[in-house]
Parts: sequence; C-alpha cells; structure tokens
Amino acid sequence: MKLVLHKVRLSWFFFVFFVVFMAAAFLVPQRTLEPAALTLFSVNSFLFGFYIAPVLGRQSTRIDELGKAVRAESIALFDMLLRTKTLRRNTRNKLQDMFETYMQACLRQRHAAEGEEQYEALIGYCLKYEGDDKETVDKILNLLIANQQNRSNLAMQLANRVYSNEWWIMLVLFGITMSFVLFLKVGTDNFMMTLIKGLLCTGLSMLMINLLKLSTLTHKKAKSIWDPLHRLVETRFYRID
Repeated sequence: MKLVLHKVRLSWFFFVFFVVFMAAAFLVPQRTLEPAALTLFSVNSFLFGFYIAPVLGRQSTRIDELGKAVRAESIALFDMLLRTKTLRRNTRNKLQDMFETYMQACLRQRHAAEGEEQYEALIGYCLKYEGDDKETVDKILNLLIANQQNRSNLAMQLANRVYSNEWWIMLVLFGITMSFVLFLKVGTDNFMMTLIKGLLCTGLSMLMINLLKLSTLTHKKAKSIWDPLHRLVETRFYRID
C-alpha cells in the first residue's frame, strides 16, 4: 500500500477519481431528498469538514516538525563525526562505521524506534573506550547523550500518525457525505450539475488521499525530510545540505 502511494502522484488519483465519479453520477439511481434528509446531509457535511480540517493541519505541521528534527539530528551527528577526524585511524574508522550503520538503519525503515540498537551500541562503545583519545571520545559521548532529545522528538513525530479511531470516524462521515451527493437528484440531462457532482465527489476523495499520504509520509511535502541524513551519508560525513 505504501509503495503504491509513493509511486502514484496526486494528479493521477484526481483523474481516476473524476472518471469513476462521473460514471457513477450517471449510473447511480437519483432520489429527491426530503427536508429531513437534507438536514442530515447538512449536519453530516459540517461534521466531516469540522473533523478533517484539524487532522489535515496536524499532519501537515507534523511533517514540518519532522524536517526540523531530522535537520537538528543531522547537525548533531555532523558535529560528532567532525570530532572523529582527529582520532587515530582505527578508532576513527570504527566510530564512523558505527555512525553510518545507525544512519542507514534510520533511513531504511523510518520508524519511531529504528536505530535504537545501533545508537546504544555507539554509546556503549564510547563508555567503554580506554584509548589515548579518551578525551575526544568522551566529548562525542556527551554529544550522543545530548542528541537524545532530538531523537525523542523525531520518534514522537514519526509515531504521530492518524489514529485508527480517527480514520473510522472520518470514513463514516466521508461515506455518508458521498452517498448523499451521489443519490441527490439533479437530472441526468443536466450535464453541468452532473459535472459539479462528479467534481465534488472527486474533491472529497482527494481530501482523504491527501490525508493518507501525509500520515504515511508519502506526500510530496515529506520527500525532502530525510535529505540532510542522505547527504551526510553520501558525502561520507562532509556535508549535510
């Protein structure tokens, strides 16, 4: 599912939904809604908009916060890796390999607790180190501990997806809204109103797809989140931009 969301652009979803709902607008039997049904339609539409708007805003803000957290951690790692360049070759290579293993684990999975084992291994190595470069290694250890705040913030934002109970509420409200729109009688001979009906259903569906892509971090806005870590690994710890 996530792979499909990564590959399929929002514009393609729009065209597919538009064709499907235009066909549905002509094929679904239409009914003249009673005043009570129209009242339910109005209340449901209001609740749907009232509920989905803050959830969309929260997920958009979450991506912004993730970008800040990844950049903060990248800067912290860059600082630590710069300090390794003054160490003896064996110690430097060992630490740099461990840092790279940690970053690769984070980039590969992108889960809340990913890289925890590798990060603990880094801290353990620095704690037990007794070589001639102990002072520098101790400074790296202090930076590793200080960076835990960045890691905690990153883990919190990664875990802050749309919850299942929120999905259920929005899907119920979305389904009811879509049903009312499709069943609403506008006349199949009135092409303009049928076009508006198809566009309305398409727009509502795009809201849900947008939310899904934001929640799973497959939205275009989320693609650049991991760039600092990627650049750090690709340049062998010389650049983060």
